[in-house]
Amino acid sequence: MVMRVDGDRLWARLMAMAEIGPGVAGGSNRQALSDEDAAGRALLLSWAAAAGCTHHFDEIGNLFITRTGAVVDAPSVLVGSHLDTQPTGGRFDGVYGVLGGFEVIETLNDLGIVTEAPIELVVWTNEEGSRFQHSMMGSAVWAGSLGLEAARDLVDVDGVSVGEELDRLGWNGERATSPADHDAAFELHIEQGPILEAAGTEVGVVTDVQGLRWYTIELFGYPAHAGPTPMNVRRDPARALGEIINGVYELAAASGPDARATFAMFESEPTSPNTVPELIRARLDMRHPDEATLDALNEEVHRIVERSSTRHDVGHRITIDNHSPPVQFAEQCVSAVERGARSLGLSSQRIVSGAGHDACYVAGHVPTAMIFIPCDDGLSHNEAENISEEQAEAGASVLLHAVLEAARSIRRL
Repeated sequence: MVMRVDGDRLWARLMAMAEIGPGVAGGSNRQALSDEDAAGRALLLSWAAAAGCTHHFDEIGNLFITRTGAVVDAPSVLVGSHLDTQPTGGRFDGVYGVLGGFEVIETLNDLGIVTEAPIELVVWTNEEGSRFQHSMMGSAVWAGSLGLEAARDLVDVDGVSVGEELDRLGWNGERATSPADHDAAFELHIEQGPILEAAGTEVGVVTDVQGLRWYTIELFGYPAHAGPTPMNVRRDPARALGEIINGVYELAAASGPDARATFAMFESEPTSPNTVPELIRARLDMRHPDEATLDALNEEVHRIVERSSTRHDVGHRITIDNHSPPVQFAEQCVSAVERGARSLGLSSQRIVSGAGHDACYVAGHVPTAMIFIPCDDGLSHNEAENISEEQAEAGASVLLHAVLEAARSIRRL
């Protein structure tokens, strides 16, 4: 009989976690380093203690839960994701990867299976980047791509810093934040897109992750009264912004089906409906799975902003807030996921992730792969985000088999 996780137990725990920080429309609001985030971790730690696991925090608050292996000090197999959510997030983004990873540990305990390597479950800090705007923050610090003090200095809209919240919660860590010795890493996740559902495929075997760049675009005009000031003498940043948005979207459309461009978070100063703005600020999210293409898109974005600003006689400034290069996962881990799906009789296909994940930073230090399951209508970052109990069990069972291969199962107790 092929080993599978306990799908009923996994689903019950997903629903129990969803009760912490419930959203207003059936989803979750458990933002990073909040009291709700702390309550979610406390619930997980209560289950981990009952399962005989140990745990520790590192300096940026990443939580590591360990099931020991038979070989002392052997490199571990790392699994996990994040528990923090968007302000109007779903019940499965991130949390499914954490609880699916924990269910692997529980299943191994149930079956009395000893692995040569330890299995380490990680809960990364502030993956979403919604409250503190650096996505995948905890894994970025762990990987050395973001400095610890720079991360601690990030503030939310109320001026509260990451460092203050880490100190308040006692998550400032007894261990340094740096890559430990791991043999392999796997992250289980919902797809957050429509490809698997449209194809009727049960498991996505993730081979690559799109690169992304986040920009802040600032346009500087001259404030003037909206009534008496003729249109032809204005220095209006809104006119430049309109051209920039159209130009960037046309650029994305001309760059093939893998290109993505998204404008959001618009601000203007002064905040008055009858004054030509002195400043307009907007954020741009640009993505592509090829680094050379992403570089070319970057150059063209700068040209579009320069051209439109000059045409409308406004100043401009572009800041790159986040640059996450495209990632290619390790073939040995990708193949292990495929073998796991095949052994369970599940259909699978190789897929590129359009979203960034903590696995992107992990992959720079540890052989890594990701496992996707379909989600309804490909919807995520939305309270209506949904998966079925059967889909949850299928993905976690694939994870079980991939972990067993990497951790080298040696005997039953």
